[in-house]
Parts: sequence; structure tokens; C-alpha cells
Amino acid sequence: MANLTQLFHLDFSYNHFSGPIPTLRLYMSRNLSYLNLSSNDLTGGISSTGWEQLSNLRYVVLSYNLLNGSIPRSLFLHPTLETLLLSNNQFENQLPELSNVSSSALSDLDLSGNRLEGPVPISIFFELRNLETLDLSSNKFSRLRLASSKPRVIPNLTNLDLSNNQISGEVPNWIWEVGSGQFYALNLSHNLLESLQEPYSISGIGLLDLHSNQLRGSIPYMSPNTSYVDYSNNNFTSIPADIGNFMSETAFLSAANNCLTGIIPESVCKANYFQVLDLSNNDLSGAIPTCLITKSSRTLGVLNLARNHLNGTLSDTIPGNCGLQILDINGNQLEGMVPKSLVNCNMLQVLNIGNNQISDKFPCWLKNASGLQVLVLRSNKFSGNISCPRNNVSWTKLQIVDLGSNNFSGRLSQKWLLTLEEMMDAKTESGFELKHLRYATRSSRFYEVTVSLTIKGLEIMLQKITNIFTSIDLSSNNFEEQIPEEMGRFVSLYALNLSHNALTGSIPSSFGNLKHIESLDLSTNNLSGKILAQLASLNFLSVLNLSNNNLVGKIPTSTQLQSFSPTSYEGNKGLYGPPLTNESQTRPSELPPSPPPASSDEIDWFFIAMSIGFAVGFGAVVSPLMFSVQVNKWYNDLIYKFIYRRFRL
Repeated sequence: MANLTQLFHLDFSYNHFSGPIPTLRLYMSRNLSYLNLSSNDLTGGISSTGWEQLSNLRYVVLSYNLLNGSIPRSLFLHPTLETLLLSNNQFENQLPELSNVSSSALSDLDLSGNRLEGPVPISIFFELRNLETLDLSSNKFSRLRLASSKPRVIPNLTNLDLSNNQISGEVPNWIWEVGSGQFYALNLSHNLLESLQEPYSISGIGLLDLHSNQLRGSIPYMSPNTSYVDYSNNNFTSIPADIGNFMSETAFLSAANNCLTGIIPESVCKANYFQVLDLSNNDLSGAIPTCLITKSSRTLGVLNLARNHLNGTLSDTIPGNCGLQILDINGNQLEGMVPKSLVNCNMLQVLNIGNNQISDKFPCWLKNASGLQVLVLRSNKFSGNISCPRNNVSWTKLQIVDLGSNNFSGRLSQKWLLTLEEMMDAKTESGFELKHLRYATRSSRFYEVTVSLTIKGLEIMLQKITNIFTSIDLSSNNFEEQIPEEMGRFVSLYALNLSHNALTGSIPSSFGNLKHIESLDLSTNNLSGKILAQLASLNFLSVLNLSNNNLVGKIPTSTQLQSFSPTSYEGNKGLYGPPLTNESQTRPSELPPSPPPASSDEIDWFFIAMSIGFAVGFGAVVSPLMFSVQVNKWYNDLIYKFIYRRFRL
């Protein structure tokens, strides 16, 4: 390569080259302007000398290697270099302070995904006058230095990413002057920031992301032309009453997971271009502003006010041009009925009004919402049956149904169940594409839909809902008669809970077709007959509860069914066999006597191993899940990864 003196473009990316960068050979190619060695296995450091010999060099990409050591100052001083991408390596130590580099041509600098530490050099913002994009995310930076006087900042910088560091203290007020009013995106998320240095004026920023810090006090006013604002996962305590005066162009606002109190100010209705409003997981009270529904619904796609203390009723003034796709008001104190004007929301995908005090019937009138995927009515005062007149409801895409803890009654409608086509799709055909349920904003960002479900006896928050996850929860109602055989056609079902009803008859033989089911709860009903042998073939079944029914006969022998706790079968007087106890103690009297029990000198290692396994499993897995939020989140991620691996082709 030393003989290639006329070489000007070199791209060795996406190979398996290893060892150090061959700098001496590169320096012989004095006409080189483009160098790309990314996505290899290069090791060692970057030489601090020799780069000046490449007088035409404009583009250097060394990302996704194993390079380490310090980043040499000479790279920032190169007079022709415009793009320097060193992300996802193992560079460490502090970045050098820069001086007398105002003539630098550097416009794109990416040092993300390394191990850089210490304070962010303030000179980067003042000396690199041509810089347009700066990415220092995912390092170990600890501080943004405050300026003693108003600095002369980079006039052309449009994108600054300092997320996923360890930056603490105040956000310096000079940062709002970056870009001379043309700043497009500022990302300070996932740090340890506590406050904003006074005085400050957020202006000219199109995208502002401060989520996952420790910011406190009142929510900061944003710039009127800021379209995307994320203040979630902080310690903010109040919303300014006039915040809507600064939201004329705001399309996305999230202040979820804070400590907000008081009411939702009606001034938010001045945001005529709202697409996403998320104030969930706070301590907000009072009524939901009527104007928020009536005025903003033309563009409003996501309204998430879940897990607050909101009361009153939902306004029944939703306009005919409703654009709502996701409505989540779960976990409040709302009363009355579901507004019938919600029928105007033809694009509705998620309706979560669970855990309130709403008194109504099953919402058959939502027949126009053909794209409905998640329906949660849990823990309200709904009553009546769930069959719809003339069977004119067809929610073919419905994948999560939670009607638990209401007063629904009657038989389970066979015709309505047969409209749930999404649950009948095995999703194993070649070419199946894994997708998330999410909302796309105008700024090309996605709002991920979350939902709280009770699965395997634990309440978990699904942070991502994939199109392969399906569940039905009809527990704690007054459903009666037999379980329809049609439920056995839900071959993609992950969780089914029909517990605490008045269901009769036997377990449908078609349940043997539920090959993907992991959680099945039929407890506390009036089911009779024998346990199906087909249940032993459900290889993914990890939670089974058939307790408190009228089941009889011997529990089918299989590794699968014997692996469950005896509590899964207790309360059925006619059941016998492992894992309840040995057969002679539980077999009904009319059956022939069992062989004499084993002598006291014999040890049943099967039951000892099972007992030890259950105790260790419960103590190591279930107990932490009940008491740890972090482990609960880990468990949720584990479920997602498990489902993804199982269905990925």
C-alpha cells in the first residue's frame, strides 16, 4: 500500500482485520481524503503524529473496533478533516482541552460509546467553530463546566448528544445559546443532572430530551418552536399554569414518571399540533380538561394519563375527525360511562381504561375501530354479557384482552371469540416480521406503547408489545356455562386466565392445540371431568392453576404436569396422583386399593428433588420479583427476549 501514492479513497469496513492501524503505510498515500476502517477488530491506539502528512484528508471513520488509549489532540487540529467518527471503541481518559483551532474544518464529530471520562472540555463548544454535529453519548463524562461569563459558542452546531453519561449538577445556561437560535436537537438524557442554571431561556431548539435525570422543581418552559419535549423520569413536582403559552408548535410532550401534583392546566389546549401527550405515573388530580379532548383530537394520536388521581367523567364531546390511536387512562378514579363519541376514533389501536370506577356495558359500539389491538377494561364496574347484537363487531387484530375483575356475566360468546383472528395466527410461517406496537411522530421518533398485565400471578409492565404477544384475561367475573371449544383455536395465545368465574363442564379437548401458551389459570370455577392428557404436551407451559374446581381422576403422568406445585391442583376432591400426594392417600374409595406404601426406610428421591427445586426456584426467582422494581423490569425484558428468540425466523 506504500506504493499507492495516488490513492484517495480507502474503505476496508465490515471485515475481520485485526491488529493496530498501519499508520506508516497510510502516511505514504498523501492524496488520501477518505479513510474507513470501521467494523473490524483493530486494536491498539491512534498515533499522535503523522496525520498532518495527509494534507487532503477529509473523512476518517474508525468506529466499531477495539481501539483504546487516549484520542490524540492532533486529530482535532487537522486543517482539512471534516468528519471524525470514533464511536464504539474503548478510548479512555479525558479529552484534551483545545486552543487555537478556530480554523479547524471539523463539522461532524462522533466519540460515542467509549470510556471517556472527566469533565466535558468546554473548549469543544467554543473553538471548533465549524462543528455541526457532536455526539459524546454513552461515555463516563461527569460534568459540564459552567462559564463565568457569556461565552462565544459554536454558531453552526445543530445536534448535540451528551446522553448516557454520568454528568451531574447543573445544566449550564450557556448551552441554550449553542447554534445561535438554530439548534435542532439537544439530548441530555440518562445523566445525573439536578437543575438548570439560572437564568436560562430555552429558545430555538426543535428537539429537547432531558428524560431520566434527577431534575426537580417546576417543569421548564420550552421554546414555542420546540416540537419534541421529553421531561420523563425526573423529580419534577409541578406544571406551570401558563405552560401552554410556550407550546404553540409542540407535537410531543412527555412528563411521565415524575412527582407532578395539582391539576392539568387548561392552557395545554393551546398546543394545536399535539400528537403525543404523556403525563402518566404522577400524582395529578382533578378532572381531565374537556378542551384537551375536543380541541386537540384532530392531531392528537396518543393520550396517556394513566396512574394518576384524576377524577370526574370523560367528556363525551370527541369530534368526528378524532385521530386518537392510543388512549390510556388506566389507574385513576374516573366514573360514569365510556363516552359514546369514542366511536369517532376509527384509528384506535389501544383502549386502556382499567382500574377506575366506570359503570357501563361491553363497548360493542366500538365496531368501527377495526384496528383495535389492546382492550383493557380491568377492575371497573362493567356488567352484562360480552356478546354483541347481530355480531357486528370484528376486532380481528385484537391481541390483548383484559376484562378481569368486573361484573360481566352470561356465557362466553362463541361468535365474538371467532372474530379474534390475530390469536388464531400461529405466526410461524416463513417471512413473519416481528414488530412493536408504537406510534410514529412527525419528528420520525416512536412512542412505545406500554401496558400493565397480570401474567403468571405477577403484575408486570410490558415495556414493548410485539405482534407475537397475545393474552386473554376474563378472571373474577360471573361468566358461566361451558368454556367454548373455539378457544382452542387461539394457537398463538401466550396467557389465558379464566379463574374466579362460574364456568362448568370439562376442560375443552381443543386446549391441547395451545402450543405456545405459557400461563393457564382455570382456578376457582365449577369445572368437572378429568384433566386432559393433551395438556402434558404443552411444552412452554410454565404456570398452571386448576385448583378449586370439581376435577376428578388421576393427574396425567408427564414431566410437564408433575413439575407444578401441588397448589396447582388442590381443592379438587376427586383428583389424585403426583404431585398432590401418593396415590393411596387421595384415590377415591370406589377405586381398587393401591399397592402397599413404601417402607419408611425407602426414600422417594423424585419428590425430594421436586421439593428442593420448587423451593430454590421460588426463592431465587419469584420472591425477588415481588419485592424489587429493578428485578421486575429485568423479568419484563427477559420475557420479551424469550418471546423474540422463540419466534424469530
